[in-house]
Amino acid sequence: MWDKAVGFGVEIPFVKHLGFELTQFAGGHSEIAYTAKPEHLNSFSVTHGGALMTLLDVSMATAARSEIPDMGVVTIEMKTSFMQPALGPLVAKGELIHRTVTMAFTQSTVFDAAGRKCAHATGTFKFVKRLPTGTKTSNPLNTSSSNIPTD
Repeated sequence: MWDKAVGFGVEIPFVKHLGFELTQFAGGHSEIAYTAKPEHLNSFSVTHGGALMTLLDVSMATAARSEIPDMGVVTIEMKTSFMQPALGPLVAKGELIHRTVTMAFTQSTVFDAAGRKCAHATGTFKFVKRLPTGTKTSNPLNTSSSNIPTD
């Protein structure tokens, strides 16, 4: 299912390393299953907040992309709340709340195996066209005049 969600043959090594499993990707919703590996835990032996934030970010991004899969999204802002330690198998449920031509407003909640809410986030994403980069690390800015559009 990641092929459909990520598209364009793109691989995200960090997502692969974490072992996220996309189980839903349709109609403004996404669901990702994740069980933290020992190297993803913090000093209290619970899922590290950075891993949870990545899970929330990816679930919101895939929810946004589920309605426009041929576009990419980049995170503009994200607000995260941690409610309780996240242990064992987790699932993040992302939702596209509202979208415009260029922006997506989303939310996601991480649940533990007992269905308790562990973390919640809201996020804003910008839709972007995917451009080939080749061996370069970034795309050049293509402008034909001094009038640079901001959208």
